[in-house]
Amino acid sequence: MTEPAASPISLSSLHNASNTRRASDHDERGRSHGLPFIFWVMEQSRLALLAVPTIVAVLAYLVYPAGGWPLAVAAWFAVPVFGVVVPIGILIAQSYRQTEPATESWEPYLAWRDETDAKRWRGRKIPMEIVYEAYMAEKLDFRGDVYETMLRRNRLFRFAFTWGDAKFYFREFLGQNVTHTVAADERDIAHVYNRGNDFYRAFLGESMTYTCGMFQDAEESLEQAQERKLDTVCRYVQMKPGDRHLDIGCGWGPLITHAAKRYGTTSTGITLAEEQAEWARERALNDGVAEQVDVIVDDYRNLPARKYDKITCLEMAEHVGIKNFQDFLLQVRGMLEDDGIFYLQIAGLRRSWQYEDLVWGLFMAKYIFPGADASCPLGFVVSQAERAGFEVHRVENCGVHYSLTIRKWYDNWKGNREAIVAKYGERWYRMWMMFLSWSVIIAGQGSSTVFMITMTKNVQNDKSTLSPDERHEAAYSRTERWVGRDVVATQQ
Repeated sequence: MTEPAASPISLSSLHNASNTRRASDHDERGRSHGLPFIFWVMEQSRLALLAVPTIVAVLAYLVYPAGGWPLAVAAWFAVPVFGVVVPIGILIAQSYRQTEPATESWEPYLAWRDETDAKRWRGRKIPMEIVYEAYMAEKLDFRGDVYETMLRRNRLFRFAFTWGDAKFYFREFLGQNVTHTVAADERDIAHVYNRGNDFYRAFLGESMTYTCGMFQDAEESLEQAQERKLDTVCRYVQMKPGDRHLDIGCGWGPLITHAAKRYGTTSTGITLAEEQAEWARERALNDGVAEQVDVIVDDYRNLPARKYDKITCLEMAEHVGIKNFQDFLLQVRGMLEDDGIFYLQIAGLRRSWQYEDLVWGLFMAKYIFPGADASCPLGFVVSQAERAGFEVHRVENCGVHYSLTIRKWYDNWKGNREAIVAKYGERWYRMWMMFLSWSVIIAGQGSSTVFMITMTKNVQNDKSTLSPDERHEAAYSRTERWVGRDVVATQQ
């Protein structure tokens, strides 16, 4: 006997069913406006920051004069307490609440040199700050490969803030963010890159390019990926013979030399590190473009007021600080010809952060990139760029390529252990083992990434929007610039 056909269920009956939940009745939650507010606060001068509690204290005194000066003083201190100390205290407390119980013993992977330390943490997840500080101090050893052990970090370690994190944050991190003067930035940054070219070559390899490569295959060599990256940047800004090119934060000079040699530019680089500059000049000489390349050792704020056709900045802008970011962009805009192109590459944290992102960020600020607090979500960077009068044409997230790049740096560093320890000591070797191994993971999972942003001045008119007799008044034609076979306006 044939079974009767089932009656079709209409979409309207599903919609009207009492047990059907609407897609708009979800449990998803967006982030608050707290982070943009923090960015705004960090932009303000110290005088402005001091004015806020002063105004609150005066208002308290005027509203309740019977309280007298004790009330005014209490009101003044209440602003930093409730505006900074309490929120940070809540964040620290929540970092412990979010951690799951230990699911795997760390003992097969770590070896404490003192049994007292081992006993303290046995059966518990170890806070990440305790792990890396003990490892660098040679109180703790990894039994196997550091990177392979870090892949198990969620089971072994706890991403909760420690007393050491809090001390660094209040003693150093806040101070770095509030100042960002020329002298302060030179003090924080110059010594990092003057450490020794051999130190950096031990992980950067022959190309001495301290930025992410671009891979077409994960098994490609680091040098192939870096060569492709340099050429891609030149193509993004449409380098051509005779272009006056400025690279802010030129490092060891790979981009300025590449642009001069392959595209015929006259390229100027600026760095705070004399050792980088010496390497860059020698590179340009060896590549036969010494006459086209100039390297300045100075702070970017001291650059001469000249105009450039193309300006590039690869992972230096993080160091200018949130406080100076808008001024930096305005300076770049002032140096850029009206028909010029600006390429900004900047590392940043994701907006929907997790606690590991912040714990890693404090480690980086403490040991690797001091003062680089402008590593922010993309929204901050684009908003600042548009506020400064730029038109953003292309944004690309290149974090996966960074993960592949850092993994190759890690292998290089690990392979050069003997030479590194002989000259720089065990602590420096271990510090970079932690930095590189952890950063492979951080970039790979999107905790931190790098944004490649191509922009131009947002000029009032366009040649294509004016009559023939007026077109000479406009800087350029967007149609001619971004429509064509190889203009890199879109993915190709």
